[in-house]
Amino acid sequence: MEQGEMAEHGGRRPRLVLTASPLQGHMTPMLHLATFLHSKGFSITIAHSELNRPDPSNHPAFTFLPLLDHLSVTPGFANAVQFLQALNDNCRQHFQEHLVQIINAQKDASQKESIVIIYDNLMYFAGSVAGDLGLPSIILRTSSASTFPAIKIIPQLHQEGRLPVQDSMLQEIVSELHPLRYKDLPFISLPIQQTLELVNMIMPKTPPSAYMWNTLEFLEPSALTQIRNNYHVPIFTVGPLHKISPTPSSTSFLKEDSSCISWLDKQASKSVMYVSLGSLAKADDKVITEMAWGLANSNQPFLWVVRPASIKGFEWIEFLPEGLVTEMKERGLIVKWAPQKEVLAHFAIGGFWSHCGWNSTLESLSEGVPMLCHPFDADQKVNSRYLSDVWKMGFEIVVERGEIEGAIRRLLVSKEGEEMKQRALEIQEKVKVGVCHGGSSHNSLKELVDFILSL
Repeated sequence: MEQGEMAEHGGRRPRLVLTASPLQGHMTPMLHLATFLHSKGFSITIAHSELNRPDPSNHPAFTFLPLLDHLSVTPGFANAVQFLQALNDNCRQHFQEHLVQIINAQKDASQKESIVIIYDNLMYFAGSVAGDLGLPSIILRTSSASTFPAIKIIPQLHQEGRLPVQDSMLQEIVSELHPLRYKDLPFISLPIQQTLELVNMIMPKTPPSAYMWNTLEFLEPSALTQIRNNYHVPIFTVGPLHKISPTPSSTSFLKEDSSCISWLDKQASKSVMYVSLGSLAKADDKVITEMAWGLANSNQPFLWVVRPASIKGFEWIEFLPEGLVTEMKERGLIVKWAPQKEVLAHFAIGGFWSHCGWNSTLESLSEGVPMLCHPFDADQKVNSRYLSDVWKMGFEIVVERGEIEGAIRRLLVSKEGEEMKQRALEIQEKVKVGVCHGGSSHNSLKELVDFILSL
């Protein structure tokens, strides 16, 4: 931050206290945001749970504050309510004590350091603490803007008797959320009471001073208009954060196997199907077996990430028939985790078979890579629907070997696939414009800095 800019705002030295949940898709954008804000002269404290803690040595300029969470493992989606309740209950006290300590330490200081809380909506205790202490707070939403109205409307749909949804209605459009169908709604696989409890937990009780969304104006104009009409606080579109402010080192919780890059170097341009179902999803051995046969039978090169312990009841892929694995190795590479941003930017990648988490979706959009959509839950079905129906640079895959084989060939070597690649490249260009000087996200970040200084 320029000295003149600081002087203009009374010479205060703002300290930003950021906290994100211990999920890869939430922590990564928060660290990218912290890197950007630090480059603008703000002091950064990262308050984090002990579970999946970030590595302080990768961010030497930040102060790290571990919060006692008493949690040892990230749960399956079915246990999300209990997990979030425990996470928030356990982290709250230490977080509040730390902030009170900072406030008390500067009671007699001539130049006080103002404090602003920035938190991901799953760490809702932070907003409550900020309210109790009279501190301004800003929410970073790490899912798509289109997911927000879809979550917000769930209690209304239940009150009107439209949820739980009948099987015959799953394909029907939710009239308020076009083009989303009932089957695309977040948390649709959970029992309705659990869904309502989850929505109640993650929708803010106290309005924040502002919202940030890791998205771009051109991608989701309709959802952003709805949000702005509903919330009379500033809405900053600051995405994609990984492009605006790359972190100096990996933010991955898992060790990345970079050897796959040299394998990709030997492949033809846009020929490889990259397959990764994210950092949380679990599948059973039948699904993985169908995926393996589909990849093998497609006769297309592939890079397949199979996370250890992501297959129920197995360590890795030891259950696959030996002959099938041998056949797969002739045209593909299977790894346990990959440097995804680097992979998607590689010239050899022609398509991305993904769970459609928002970070993965943004990374694919940013590199102009069309997608095969294999959503599981949370916001993934919303993202999948937008990829296929709005941005038209992907389609949903049916997990059966013959369908998979056809889908891979359709994306990589058909005329329709070519058209999707073209649309993906057009979106990539718009993303580049958005993050460049004078682009919508660039301007929004500038406004965000001014807003924080005005608090």
